[in-house]
Amino acid sequence: MSKKPFLTLDAAKEIIAEYPTPFHIYDEKGIRDNVKALVDAFSWNKGYREYFAVKATPNPFLIKILNEYGCGCDCSSETELMLSKALGITGESIMFSSNDTPIKEYKLCNDLGGIINLDDITNIEAVEKACGTLPKKMSCRYNPGGKFILTNGIMDNPGDAKYGMTKPQIIEAYKILKSKGVEEFGLHAFLASNTVTNDYYPQLAKVLFELAVEIKNETGIALSFINLSGGIGVPYRPEETPNDIAVIGEGVHKVFDEVLVPNGLGDVSIYTELGRFMMAPYGALVTTAINEKHTHKEYIGVDACAVNLMRPAMYGAYHHITVLGKENEPETETYDITGSLCENNDKFAIDRKLPKIEMGDILYIHDAGAHGFSMGYNYNGKLKSAEILYKEDGTAELIRRAETPKDYFATFDCFDIYQKLIEE
Repeated sequence: MSKKPFLTLDAAKEIIAEYPTPFHIYDEKGIRDNVKALVDAFSWNKGYREYFAVKATPNPFLIKILNEYGCGCDCSSETELMLSKALGITGESIMFSSNDTPIKEYKLCNDLGGIINLDDITNIEAVEKACGTLPKKMSCRYNPGGKFILTNGIMDNPGDAKYGMTKPQIIEAYKILKSKGVEEFGLHAFLASNTVTNDYYPQLAKVLFELAVEIKNETGIALSFINLSGGIGVPYRPEETPNDIAVIGEGVHKVFDEVLVPNGLGDVSIYTELGRFMMAPYGALVTTAINEKHTHKEYIGVDACAVNLMRPAMYGAYHHITVLGKENEPETETYDITGSLCENNDKFAIDRKLPKIEMGDILYIHDAGAHGFSMGYNYNGKLKSAEILYKEDGTAELIRRAETPKDYFATFDCFDIYQKLIEE
């Protein structure tokens, strides 16, 4: 099996003539088709809303596309809240799901009219202190503990995860919130990451729906929304079968009708907070082969590095690689594909079977549209790459310029050395 790039060699060369590699590029048509399918899959729920996980791909051009289809922003920091505000996405179109939260960030979310999702029962006091009084609508985050579903190792089993409250804690939290004047309530949970199965969301929904019934029975609170958060994954490996969002949506619908409707909770709105599913397959890291090394192994060095895509270095994550223009050539060689960082884990692929690579060949690294650019950093003085939108009409639009040395040195502006550096 193979994965097909959304970019041809000729198209890549045309873009590279104006914007040198490395760069991240995003497929506008793929993004639009995917969000339409998601909204359609949950159209049975009249209050449904997707809150895009800004941390996955914090680019305003891409977030604006999703917002055209009614998507809000799932924010987890001050700057993500600021980005949402700058895009005009405010009010209940913001879901603030954070942990270990600086108190001023609660105030900012409340000032924007966003929904605060409490990670811990102790956060109640912090929100009250930050905002003066508790907002009228709030959410609580649940962690059932134990084991839930086999994951890919990125997200721990719930019992080991730092997120959310135990069942006794969350019941008590709702009682406290109600006593302090909160009028509307939501429930949230994040239990697994990158699940490539249509069963995860319906299973998670069943856990949360049954808890919603318990909450109603013990506190008298009828939740207004249940947020299934993220976790729907993408097939990074070509042999994996993609999730079917229509099947997932119908699976949640079935559990909704079985659990919530008979218990008088048929008006509950369903929310999601997807990031990887929304963007990963529709973004790629494009890089050029610039060095080859023949020692104990065969190495191909490219002009990108872990600064541009750190998932392989951080997690040992697999990202498929296509040598553009050689899609149909036999994979006769075995390479490590490396970047130039002074770290041995700076490898996009290890012992990867690929066609013969010549210097100047263009490599397309798949599924880099989420947790790619956003996880970048400046180790070794490396600079973040440009982001480009590959539009539906086949043209390319620069949606974030590449960093320059001036950007890197800008935070030294309190020292004389800064002026010398930028003048050289």
